Amino acid sequence: MTRYFRWQPVATGVVLLWLTMTVHAGGGYFALGYGPVARQMAGATTAVAGDAYAGASNPAKLLSAGNRVDVGLELFLPSRRAERRGSGTPYDFATTSRNSLFFIPEAAFSWQLRSDFALGLTVYGNGGLNTEYRDDNGLPASNFNPVACGNAPANLFLGCGKAGFDLTQLVIAPTAAWQLTPKHAVGVSTLLAAQRFEAYGLQAFAPSSKYPNKVTNNGHDVAFGAGLRVGWYGELSNWLTAGVAWSSKIYMQEFDRYKGLFADGSFDIPANYSVGLALRPTSRLLLALDLQRIEFGEVNALSNSVLATLSPAGPALGSSGGSGFNWRNRNTLRAGMAYQWSPKLTLRAGMAYGKRPNDDTIESVTFNLLAPNPHRAYSAGFTWQPDTHHEFHLALGQFVEQTYRGPSATAGLGVGGVEQITPHVEMIMFAWSWKR
Repeated sequence: MTRYFRWQPVATGVVLLWLTMTVHAGGGYFALGYGPVARQMAGATTAVAGDAYAGASNPAKLLSAGNRVDVGLELFLPSRRAERRGSGTPYDFATTSRNSLFFIPEAAFSWQLRSDFALGLTVYGNGGLNTEYRDDNGLPASNFNPVACGNAPANLFLGCGKAGFDLTQLVIAPTAAWQLTPKHAVGVSTLLAAQRFEAYGLQAFAPSSKYPNKVTNNGHDVAFGAGLRVGWYGELSNWLTAGVAWSSKIYMQEFDRYKGLFADGSFDIPANYSVGLALRPTSRLLLALDLQRIEFGEVNALSNSVLATLSPAGPALGSSGGSGFNWRNRNTLRAGMAYQWSPKLTLRAGMAYGKRPNDDTIESVTFNLLAPNPHRAYSAGFTWQPDTHHEFHLALGQFVEQTYRGPSATAGLGVGGVEQITPHVEMIMFAWSWKR
């Protein structure tokens, strides 16, 4: 493979990736995995090297990728149904999110410049905040902001029109890896992030905001940010490898059009870290185990209580202490396996489990109707290598359906009742790799 590319087509491709990437659910906020191998193994790949997606998990693994290109397309199929019951008001009804199919591309490249030094580029997305509830209660003039909504009926969030979020998030990770000794490598990735966001139907929140005109229905807004990921990868023996990776918080600019919605006006990507082991009991079988921690609690827009702004004399929405999703730091356990069925066929499977970042209390439920996240996932897939240069991958994944319910934060507005959300997600990924 040549070491140099014409960068104009690459730059154009990155823009197209951003415009077509939507969101991932599950994992609280992050994707099940990055790249087809990680998706097949439910993300248990901190200590599993091979493809060029090291910049999205453990940069030190890049040194084991060689010269290769990996591209993939995921068909992401979420189903989210939300409802409110028991309030004794006209605001009890159910609605299903309309957006149920997304096409999510990703890509990675690696260049082995020397036996002890490699460069790479990974392009991937995060997310989990994409919903579009179009139903309303059918009662004219029942919304909670007649100045903005007139006599329109109320949607699930007491505003008018379709209600929900649209978040598109892209991370570009230039990566470098060095070999310290024949068995140990370190790597670093610069995380360059872009977010595109839109909120709609949240007019009822505007009067409580620090910036009432910067809450909802302002079209798409864009913010940029940066962070850092570092990692270590080691071959402890012929049958055991280990990996450790840490990513800083990615500090994002404020959303100018929505600074009245998010605490501090911005939506930072939380710091996270993972440790992993990969065991080879036989030449054909690999078993992997990862533990990942995501620090949602360090991002005000995610960690602040839903009730913060609704409390008497509480801080305004959009201020540092304004309402958020009440998410806590989250630990996720991931387990995966790979079996080389033949020289051309490798089978993989995995599972991931972690407690939800939010609970079922009145401090959590209402805002999380906008951002439901299943917390158990299973995956499987295979890689077919017809020759020494090409690989074809298929990954299947399912986030297990589960219903979450709790008291509504709208009780402070005279509505109340019990709200619940039932998220269910399936995904299919097709990918192709070329290696030198």
